[in-house]
Amino acid sequence: MAEIVTFGETMLRLSPPSGERLETANQLEYRTAGAESNVAVAASRLGTEAAWLSKLPDSPLGRRVRNDVRRHGVGTQICWSEAGRQGTYYLEQGGEPRGTDVIYDRGNAAVTTATPDDLATDAIADADVFFTTGITAALSATCFDTTERLLELAGRTAFDLNYRNKLWSVDEARAAFDDLLPLVDVLFAPERDAKSILDTSGEPAEMAADLRDRYGCETVVLTRGEKGALARTPEGTFEQPAFESETSDAIGTGDAFVGGYLSRMVRGAGVERALAYGAATAALKRTIDGDIAVVTESEVEAVLDDRTDGIAR
Repeated sequence: MAEIVTFGETMLRLSPPSGERLETANQLEYRTAGAESNVAVAASRLGTEAAWLSKLPDSPLGRRVRNDVRRHGVGTQICWSEAGRQGTYYLEQGGEPRGTDVIYDRGNAAVTTATPDDLATDAIADADVFFTTGITAALSATCFDTTERLLELAGRTAFDLNYRNKLWSVDEARAAFDDLLPLVDVLFAPERDAKSILDTSGEPAEMAADLRDRYGCETVVLTRGEKGALARTPEGTFEQPAFESETSDAIGTGDAFVGGYLSRMVRGAGVERALAYGAATAALKRTIDGDIAVVTESEVEAVLDDRTDGIAR
């Protein structure tokens, strides 16, 4: 039985070599990328039994996605579809002032038709925690309904807002979250989304307390980028600074944080330890290309113990 079960879309990420533009590149690198599978991979690599549920096209691209997730020790329970396609996104990384651009090509993806009947709901009910995100809920009306039903079926639930303005408007997201968040035990909310989507304000501790009271969550974790993270629980407020790291690829940092946090939570660690694990996993992820946190438990422990000197001897 998996300790952590996640559900959501995983795409193929296509990107040109560093410094090249999509419109002129002669080659593209592709990797697997999806918030919920990223969380499952991070947790798995940190010693937790994790599984990822989804619906994929029965095609070479769909099988590539499944295989990439499995290679990190994550159990996969896939509904294979003859209809629908494999979603992709194009990532063009650029420094200032150009910045990084993401172009989604995920219309009519197989996962947009996923219903509870397509998925291994027994695994969700039996898991220590079920995790999904606002990305999946935004993909289609069917995905929203499925997300809501799975949160109802699960024992303990965790959810990351993960708002994407290319998927839905602020008003649409706010209305959806008002329905979903009362079903959530552990809420992860980027501080910017808590302000702009959930319309909360004040000091971070006040914001987290407001969200916890408003939706009845057991724990609210505000992720704050370079300022670290903060958790509000029945026991009070806990803060965790970010660990310094050089950035090779920032995509997937938030997922790494959540995976690190949940990996300790399901093992019975306190909130302080879970926050520290999340922050250390996120710092390591920033040094790794691609969306996935290909890390080890010993590396995370080394960050926590401040035993890294930049050279593995």
